[in-house]
Amino acid sequence: MDAEHEAMDAYSRIVTSVAQRLRPSVAALSVRGPRGAGAGSAVLFTADGLMLTSAHVVEGAHHGTAEFQDGSWTRFDVVGADPLSDLAVLRCAETGPPVAELGDADGLRIGQLVVAVGNPMGLAGSVTAGVVSALGRALPAREGRHIRLIDDVVQTDAALNPGSSGGALADWRGRVVGINTAVAGYGLGLAVPVNSTTRRIVGELAATGRVRRAWLGVAGAPVPLPPGVAERLGQRTGLRVVEVVPGSPAGTAGIYLGDVLVSAAGRKLEGVQDLQRLMLGSAIGSRLPVTLLRRGAFVDVVAVPEELAAR
Repeated sequence: MDAEHEAMDAYSRIVTSVAQRLRPSVAALSVRGPRGAGAGSAVLFTADGLMLTSAHVVEGAHHGTAEFQDGSWTRFDVVGADPLSDLAVLRCAETGPPVAELGDADGLRIGQLVVAVGNPMGLAGSVTAGVVSALGRALPAREGRHIRLIDDVVQTDAALNPGSSGGALADWRGRVVGINTAVAGYGLGLAVPVNSTTRRIVGELAATGRVRRAWLGVAGAPVPLPPGVAERLGQRTGLRVVEVVPGSPAGTAGIYLGDVLVSAAGRKLEGVQDLQRLMLGSAIGSRLPVTLLRRGAFVDVVAVPEELAAR
């Protein structure tokens, strides 16, 4: 019994500590877009008033109001939103509340304690706790006819409800490792990870209001590599090309249907997400060396990705 009480006390101390640290930095959002009034949450992450939230929370809106735990409120403007990562950056007209520290979701482990802070159902400053249920999930996101998988999504059993979207998922130190998203029909808690990839996206949104993405013009599906090839490369799967857009950078480079992509820019391609990680703004107009397997032989080609927005 003493051990149980001690464990519960330790658990309670961690959750209480994270709540005290993070609740003042999480705001309740009120927005009005083409579809009417909406609500959500946002995390203040810079001293000059930048907040991070889910793109779908502010979809179609240009501004709104944010209310913090201490009762203070401020108007905010939408700096930029990226539906393909479901992230948006806002700027407060006034600052004052403490700033949350961004962490790194790449260090999370299954079973690790996490704490969610948001405003579910309009209940400001609500805190729930749970564990990391799974890692590496993929969440489909769409912008117009473009579909992208948000990779390495964090799954948690911490309760998330409408209004939680845009709120913080934090580790035991109170560092924000994810931006919560409550997706109807999934029946589970998901959070877009805070990692090196999303930091670049957030940086682009803050600087320019948009995210430039590269386009290769190829679609692939993971397939097992032949045993000898897998042993030689140290990877079990590659990406079989199932579509090449005529005239695309992939087509121009000499990538054909049935080819199996095994690496690009020196990085292994074991899943669709591995290729997507390379398709950020820095890849536009740059030479992208690709190694592929064709009829049992290795072939090296060089593609030059174009900007996705140009399509």
